[in-house]
Amino acid sequence: MSGQVIVVAKIVAKKETVDSVKAECLKLIEPTRKEDGCVRYMLHQSLDNPATFLFVETWASEAALEQHVKTDHLQGFIQALDGQVDELTIDKTVEIA
Repeated sequence: MSGQVIVVAKIVAKKETVDSVKAECLKLIEPTRKEDGCVRYMLHQSLDNPATFLFVETWASEAALEQHVKTDHLQGFIQALDGQVDELTIDKTVEIA
């Protein structure tokens, strides 16, 4: 695949861990935005359900995304979320129109 890859990652925190999950999400922003191939990396929190967080990411290529997945900061994030979330889904997409 060539071209940009857009990722939408949805995290639903357990009610008692919302603040902790939010803090862990925020820690990812700065180091990830500095990565080669990171075009855009945005974090959103649902107005309807504050336990729901969405990362909307744009990567220059699938290779850049694959490198991101291997970074220490993302691996640490995944470990930090262990036991704190009810749901985690990741959708990789490409723009078609």
